[in-house]
Amino acid sequence: MSVPAAYFGVVIIWSTTPLAIQWSSLEVGYLFGVSARMVISLVLCLAIIALWRVHFPWHLAARQVYLLSSIGTFGAMICAYWGAQFISSGLVAVIYGALPMVTALISVLLLKEDVWRVGKIAGMVIGVLGLVIVFDPRMPSNPEAWKGVLAVFLSTVLHSLSMVLIKRTHVDVPPLSVVAGGLIVAVPLYLLVAVATGVSWPVDIPDRAIGSILYLGIVGSVFGFVLFYYLLHHLSTPSISMITLITPVFALVLGALVNNEMITLTIISGTVLILLGLAVHQWGDIFLLRYGRNG
Repeated sequence: MSVPAAYFGVVIIWSTTPLAIQWSSLEVGYLFGVSARMVISLVLCLAIIALWRVHFPWHLAARQVYLLSSIGTFGAMICAYWGAQFISSGLVAVIYGALPMVTALISVLLLKEDVWRVGKIAGMVIGVLGLVIVFDPRMPSNPEAWKGVLAVFLSTVLHSLSMVLIKRTHVDVPPLSVVAGGLIVAVPLYLLVAVATGVSWPVDIPDRAIGSILYLGIVGSVFGFVLFYYLLHHLSTPSISMITLITPVFALVLGALVNNEMITLTIISGTVLILLGLAVHQWGDIFLLRYGRNG
């Protein structure tokens, strides 16, 4: 596979995932939508592991990695799906655009990584300002939208926490096995939540919900993951970081075109600040170094 094709694929998948999350929960409930997606993803991951004979370790250290992976596959995803009930799909993508900055901050706290440089700090400050604007409860017409913003932001924190904790273990487990192991932990948890909350599964599922669940379970969770790790192997981190600048814009436009989502001035302002903060966070120090040399 060519690198440009993989890059384009990841952009498309990440841009369409927030809208698919909303559609997959339409008329069937967010818990059924996310649970069905994860079951499909688990079955597919295990099938690929068996067919390709991917190493799937089950020693203590590997099981710890799978448990940490479930923080993302269960904790982060259930927050994202619950929050998506209250805000637009485009806004979900915008909040998730802050993921690299959240990951960097958690890395400072847990991995003691040195990110206290001018560009990094400035980018975080700008990004936080953007999140504050987006978090404004007056922003959308839905008075409960603040719940969605808070839940999706918590989802980004849990997703980042999962990645950083896995990195801290330094255990060599194939990426596909990490996803499958996390799903092995997460799927029973989704079923337990359904039983504990007394949620009944829907009898009639709309075609759009079925299509979205299949898309997320197959393309979003598995193929998107494979393509992303393929890019990690072939491209630099700054090149991959560009994806997080592109996808929120695409998701906003897509939501407006096919889902009649309103793009307000407040959302645009918050989006611009978050994306600007991400750009400064990723490349601000590089520009400062070049400017300093020229000066």
